[in-house]
Amino acid sequence: MTAQNNIPSLEGIDYLPYLDAEGQINSDFQKKVGVYAIFDGEKMLQYIGYSRDIATSLKQHFMRQPEKCYWLKVETIERPNRTFLEEIRQGWMAENGATPAGNSEDEEAWTQAIDVKPLMTAEEKENYELSGGDELARGKILKNIARRVEAEILERLKTRGLQEKLRFNPKLKESGLLDLK
Repeated sequence: MTAQNNIPSLEGIDYLPYLDAEGQINSDFQKKVGVYAIFDGEKMLQYIGYSRDIATSLKQHFMRQPEKCYWLKVETIERPNRTFLEEIRQGWMAENGATPAGNSEDEEAWTQAIDVKPLMTAEEKENYELSGGDELARGKILKNIARRVEAEILERLKTRGLQEKLRFNPKLKESGLLDLK
């Protein structure tokens, strides 16, 4: 029997709400290894990923794409095996009939830290350009922009019903990046 025969059907896995009744991101998968599929409010597949800590990955995705994270399906495995995880992910994509946007043209928005530079206001751009090559000044400007964008993100997450506290990595802010710690 090959590993292919052991791949669970995506359709056969129950939908789980992304947020529980208390506004917390599903924590049943802390420190759990596995594959997960994320669906929007209409249960349209948005992204399929795998992780050594599914709960942490779910937080990252929710912070980056809150409007696309309403439902999930998860398959955990006992022993980490990247090849098997990738086989499950590919199997689910094949079962879906198409690669979700989050695994193709929108992949960066799902998997990379948020770059705040494109989100600068006209005034912020002007201050950034006026700072010239002064890296310390630019770092402070980027940190302030990152704080503003972080506040906007946290407000969006609160609107979505999130009650859980998320902590952003303070060291990345001076580089103009936002990611969870």
